[in-house]
Amino acid sequence: MDTGAEVKLLAGNHDMRLLMGLRMLSMTTHTGTEHLFIRMGPKVLPLLKEVFNHYLQDDLLADIPRLKICRQRLYPSDSWFDQFPRFAASLMPAKAIEKEVKRVRKRVASFEQDCAEIGLSLRQVYAAALKSQALFLQPGGEFSWFFDRMQLTHREGSFLFLHAGLDDHIVDILSQRGTDHLNDLYRTQINGDLFEFYFGPVANTIRTKYRDVDFPLTDRGVALANGHGLRAVVHGHQNRTAGQNIVLRQGMIHIEGDVTLDRNSRRKEGLPGHGIGVTIIHPSGQVIGISKDYPYAKVFEPQRYQ
Repeated sequence: MDTGAEVKLLAGNHDMRLLMGLRMLSMTTHTGTEHLFIRMGPKVLPLLKEVFNHYLQDDLLADIPRLKICRQRLYPSDSWFDQFPRFAASLMPAKAIEKEVKRVRKRVASFEQDCAEIGLSLRQVYAAALKSQALFLQPGGEFSWFFDRMQLTHREGSFLFLHAGLDDHIVDILSQRGTDHLNDLYRTQINGDLFEFYFGPVANTIRTKYRDVDFPLTDRGVALANGHGLRAVVHGHQNRTAGQNIVLRQGMIHIEGDVTLDRNSRRKEGLPGHGIGVTIIHPSGQVIGISKDYPYAKVFEPQRYQ
């Protein structure tokens, strides 16, 4: 029976990492973007393995450049490690820059070994990445709908749905212009400068864990959100292995809904079988979390935290 319900597909951190990593393959070399493919790290490899197995064959590698060229196209240049801190200084705090460079250096050192462990050569990875670009990013690609339908956030009553969290700048936008404007801003930015998007305030909503390197959510931002009727954030990003959770962050209610569905994440966390979970929000405000990895339904009443 058609209930008329519409599925909302919200942008996640690794969704955006994949988008940027694939787009980087066809971009002119640039300090702000040349590390984006390798920055995805081993988490992208299961997807590329599936793409290679399903769509490609080894005999198609004749058109793929030799190993040295593939490495040059996928990896940041040696000079990137010196250039990026200066390039990023106007947008990122020093701690965040240091963390980014350290992480990319680690990815470069281990990436080919990670590829080998999953059964792919670097040339096969490059071939699968090009095919993924055609599947996900080119008009008419089999999965081009995935990024086309994606939006940043969705609001239902006093609940705001997004991938990671809020900060004062985003609360200002929501209070002044609303969620439609924020989604339009997201759409504009992902089709523009990827560096400014991912390390700027809009993408903080898919990256933040309220660390020192993230844009802050202060008492002012929480009060402004509450004043405009936003009482709770429903999000993923915080990987939970025992079902949903409710916490106060900076005085704002957060419903943590990431119950580890992805099979590769479950394998990494030592969780058995398929991931299953649903978070039900009643009009009264009561939230019920059901997960395979917790023996009972969890019942949350956010108003108790106000």
